[in-house]
Amino acid sequence: MPFIHLPNFRLSNVPAAAAVSLLCVLCAIGAGAPERALAQSAKPIDPGTSVTARPLDAASAPANADDALKAGFAQRQKVLDRRTEENNYRYGVKQHDCYGKFFVNHCLDNARNEMRETRQQIRQEQLALDDEQRAERAQQRDQQAAIKQAQYDAEAPQRAANEKASQQSFEEKQRQNALAAAQRNAEAPQRAANQKAYDQKQADYQKKLDEARARGVQDAQERDQKAQRYEQKQQEAEQHRVEVEARQKEAARKAQEKAQQQEQERQEQLKIQQQQQQQQQGK
Repeated sequence: MPFIHLPNFRLSNVPAAAAVSLLCVLCAIGAGAPERALAQSAKPIDPGTSVTARPLDAASAPANADDALKAGFAQRQKVLDRRTEENNYRYGVKQHDCYGKFFVNHCLDNARNEMRETRQQIRQEQLALDDEQRAERAQQRDQQAAIKQAQYDAEAPQRAANEKASQQSFEEKQRQNALAAAQRNAEAPQRAANQKAYDQKQADYQKKLDEARARGVQDAQERDQKAQRYEQKQQEAEQHRVEVEARQKEAARKAQEKAQQQEQERQEQLKIQQQQQQQQQGK
């Protein structure tokens, strides 16, 4: 366990519970030092092994060595935070006690100096912890880069085989395209003749279609003309019927008037004859 020096630190100035907690944390730091040393001395991966295998000397190391190292860093950070809190607490207690002494300012200066000295020591240890964490992160990045490089190197034969297969496939496609182009060129005259026949067929079809449309238009016009003539004949027939009925009514009226006139004349003749008979009888 490494020796940690705390200048001017007395457990009598710290509450019992805080003192016990601080001692436990310091013991934990000392106990975690061998694990950190073991984790930091890990050998690199053998390039000849599988990239997914663990380092050869990691068989005896815990499976969660990285987690243990991170936990150690976190524990050390907690200790530094706790020491900062304890330093601030002791400084506050000493400030309070100084006001009960005769040389107040001198006592306050001493308390402030002790607090600053302890704070500086904590800061140095904090900087050291930060450096270790940065170094650990850099080492992890290097290890990840080495793993990726090893994987890249291990996959080099497969990439070469894939590239070769791709090149062969490309060349085969080029040959197939050349054969297809040659076949298209050889079939060009026949395609031209077929195209000409197709165009002629399309032209004939279009001609027939235009003729059918023209006949349809002509038939529609003839149907319209027939319909108009039929309508005109219907109107003429209706007009003739109306005229015939009018003439028949007029003839019937005249016949009735004539019959009435004849009946009136007959009545007048009968009246004359009766008058003549009466005159003859009076003679």
